[in-house]
Amino acid sequence: MTTAISVLLMASLLGSSCACRFPAVYNLGDSNSDTGSDSATFGRVPPPYGETFFRKPAGRYSDGRLIIDFIANKLKLPSFLSAYLDAIDSNFRHGVSFAVYGSTIQPAVGKLIDAGFSPVSLDVQLLQFQQFKERANELYNQGRNTYRLPKPEEFSKALYMLDIGQNDLTYAVLTTSVEQVKASIPNLINQFSAAIEKLFQQGARFFWIHNTGPLGCLPVSVLLVPPKPGNTDQAGCVKSYNELSQEFNKQLKDRVSQLRAKLHGARLIYVDMYSAKYTLICEAHKYGFIDPLKNCCGHFGDYTVQCGKTAMVNGTETFGAACSDPSKRISWDGIHYTDAANQWVAKRIMDGSFSDPPVPITDACV
Repeated sequence: MTTAISVLLMASLLGSSCACRFPAVYNLGDSNSDTGSDSATFGRVPPPYGETFFRKPAGRYSDGRLIIDFIANKLKLPSFLSAYLDAIDSNFRHGVSFAVYGSTIQPAVGKLIDAGFSPVSLDVQLLQFQQFKERANELYNQGRNTYRLPKPEEFSKALYMLDIGQNDLTYAVLTTSVEQVKASIPNLINQFSAAIEKLFQQGARFFWIHNTGPLGCLPVSVLLVPPKPGNTDQAGCVKSYNELSQEFNKQLKDRVSQLRAKLHGARLIYVDMYSAKYTLICEAHKYGFIDPLKNCCGHFGDYTVQCGKTAMVNGTETFGAACSDPSKRISWDGIHYTDAANQWVAKRIMDGSFSDPPVPITDACV
């Protein structure tokens, strides 16, 4: 047996024992991975957000942890990722989350901001990362106290995550026709792809790229504007919305494949969040969840009260409270997942079951 073959065989037998040791994770995205940027910038997320795990609001749009939190733990980072826009007691030594609630791939201007989406779109997050890297390197070279900042050589060894696109589709379906939304997807993919290339130019080499989840299965999609007859799929979700998510994901997967051939030395892992989340929704009862298309906190349907907020309902002030057992629910507030659902999805995607190529996140550098 040759030495080369021996090495390959040994590597395959060792498996996870040769796991990558990422010194940091840098995340760009929307509220699905916002660990506190929106809360620090536009006002703290109110109770009952955070009640399950943190026992208080923690800047996250969930009753507890997000998928990014479970990933940080899996990679054995010593802490959760601090939000870039949160200046209070943040530690960026092992990474940063640039994600912001309401962020989009397309630049946020005009009507997009007027509709309530974040001005901190993907292009802005890229600029923030560039500034962060430059300032961290400057301080390090000056010999300043940088125990809360990464070392210059660690940027190329870090894992770069992207999880964004849901809000672009949401805005589009609210303002245009389904056909117009489909026509806009190639432009979104071009901008998404450009962001990956810019990160590569900044030294990023290891990418963990999430596609977008089933838009038509969010309770706000199903309950606020109930789908017309014939427009529901096997799970009871809005079929036309899910088809848009699928088309976006198909084009994103194709583009990631093209980037693998273009960005020499890069490792790009495409993660099928759609399939993971849709599996959970379709088989909710099998995994101990109930009412997969209903939210735990707040109310949608005959009247609407957002989670953690109050509204007048038939002349009575009504609070958007949480259900009695969030661990049994998939949707926390109609848009975002519960701590329990995020944990379920995180476990499935981290082992490589929904990845292309099918490798666990701990081997994303191989």
